[in-house]
Amino acid sequence: MFKWAWHKKDDAKKEISSPDGHIKCSFILKNGQIFYAVTKDDRTITRPSALGFLVCGEEPLGKNLSLVRSQTRKHTETIEMLWGEDQYINNNYNELAVYLAESTPTRRIFTLRFRVFDSGVAFRYEIPPQPKFQRITIADELTQFNVDLNTTAWKIPAYQPDRYEYNYEKCMVYDLKHSVHTPLTLRTPTGYYLSIHEAALYNYGSATIKLEDDVLKTDITPLSDGTKAHVALPFQTPWRVIMIANSAIELTTNRMIYALNDPPASDFSWVKTLKFIGIWWAMFVGEWTWAPGERHGATTAHAKEYIDAAVRLGITGLLIEGWNEGWEGDWLENGINNKFTIATPDFDLEEVARYARRHDIEIVGHHETVGFVDNYENQLESAYDYYVRNHINYIKTGYAGSMMTINGRKEYHHSQLGVNHYQKTIELAAKMHICLDIHEPIKGTGIERTWPNLLSREGARGQEYEGGALSPSHACFLPYTRLLAGGMDYTNGILDIANSVKRIATTVSRQLAYFVTIYSGMAMAADRPFIYEHRFKDLFQFIHDVPTNFEKTIPLAGEIGEYFVVARKSRDNENWYIGGVTDETPRRILVNLDFLGDGYYYAEIYADSKDAHFRENPFGYEITRRRVTKNDTLDMYMAPGGGFAIRLSR
Repeated sequence: MFKWAWHKKDDAKKEISSPDGHIKCSFILKNGQIFYAVTKDDRTITRPSALGFLVCGEEPLGKNLSLVRSQTRKHTETIEMLWGEDQYINNNYNELAVYLAESTPTRRIFTLRFRVFDSGVAFRYEIPPQPKFQRITIADELTQFNVDLNTTAWKIPAYQPDRYEYNYEKCMVYDLKHSVHTPLTLRTPTGYYLSIHEAALYNYGSATIKLEDDVLKTDITPLSDGTKAHVALPFQTPWRVIMIANSAIELTTNRMIYALNDPPASDFSWVKTLKFIGIWWAMFVGEWTWAPGERHGATTAHAKEYIDAAVRLGITGLLIEGWNEGWEGDWLENGINNKFTIATPDFDLEEVARYARRHDIEIVGHHETVGFVDNYENQLESAYDYYVRNHINYIKTGYAGSMMTINGRKEYHHSQLGVNHYQKTIELAAKMHICLDIHEPIKGTGIERTWPNLLSREGARGQEYEGGALSPSHACFLPYTRLLAGGMDYTNGILDIANSVKRIATTVSRQLAYFVTIYSGMAMAADRPFIYEHRFKDLFQFIHDVPTNFEKTIPLAGEIGEYFVVARKSRDNENWYIGGVTDETPRRILVNLDFLGDGYYYAEIYADSKDAHFRENPFGYEITRRRVTKNDTLDMYMAPGGGFAIRLSR
């Protein structure tokens, strides 16, 4: 426990509050060292927490400091997002900039910039160029988050072969044994819900969190040489973010990471969200293969069949995986052989692209790099140009290897070099008017505000892990954890859930709910077309109707890992969509419709039947229709592993 006695001449304390006055952030200079602390309603969020860096070949940056000056300002703004879960985001904060200089002969200077929102606190380091300080190699970042050790955490491990693709686990902070990824969701002993994350991650390693000397501390993903980052000055770190809420459900609509990013870098009016089917799931259930052969999926004939199906289904996009050379043999080991401008002999990309254009279907191209970044970057411009010449303006990329090969070295996906590679693809894609859906990505840090052509990411276990590696609780963790970092391509809408090869741990109604509970700017209806056309035409109607761009999101109910219910309003009309999912526990939820406008709405309700169960009867569902108003309440049942979806139209 820190105890402070304010008596030394150079000691200082500066305090700034959120616009509503509930959250306070204190900057503390004590004996030449710097700290910060956060409270809400005078209750501790973080105790005094250390700040600073270890710099290779230099003295630590964060000691022997004196306060040069400080500056405060208020900012009030409403951000309009081009696409997403909310069209408008409040960017209201009070800011404190603290200018610091060393009292030693080196006289290095830097700035700490704090922004305090009604929903949390963010801060970053800003280091200008100096006569003897032009480039630095960061050995470690010392930023702490000194929360109560009795705080509850929901976490996934860092530095593991499957990157972010692990099941969330609940533990106490004092039991954190290894580094964990952000967003790291916490519940304090006083009942506040927090998420430690970062915003505007550029040219720097991703921040993980570890427990060190009984304090949570940033652990920047290292490079292969053991350092954290090599930067030229001026340089500013990503924002260190603490989201703060009174409840778990309130946390799910925290949009701080977007507010902390810059406005779009250029005109992105050409960006459009997309719903698509794909030559994809048939490979997972063993009908087709990615590699060429008798059962090759990505053939010209199959692609045309899927285009015809997309037209019949009213879906405007088609993903084609396995179309290019490089999938033969053990593709995870042989990814260095992938060619991104050479199709397999049985696939005519030009002909398929022409056929798609004639039917107004957008092709989603596919680049699986397997993490061989050197190979990919050598082909990147020609590969993008190849797609653009064929009017293919959407790409799903993949980095399925456990490590990346960059400059001939094995690097973490989330290292500074990995971050820079992903950013290179995003910026080149923007230049060529291409939208991206990145799998095995760097986590979301709100850069979609600046680069709206980044429509979706994976970055957690999705439904490719079904068949035993996912439990119904997984999708009940995501809104409170991974989805705080932005939308996710979860590959929703798989209705052939009793397939013996990939048995899915949900009910069919729950698959519809995912289109509402798990947002994605590129939303995949992942099952095979005949499932939608012939087996579940009535359920597919909701998949067809639900939009990929929303005006407003209202979370209705939920608890972490247990259940989640949310309502979203379309940007195109007055329609609302509600989705709900539960874990293995059946639940009844009263859905209050007081968020609706005046007058009547027509409710189409897709729900679990009373005897539905994700194992015993996953196909038990009921579709009902009724008129409702904002004065009504819907009594919704969710079966074990189930859920519901509702469309409310005028």
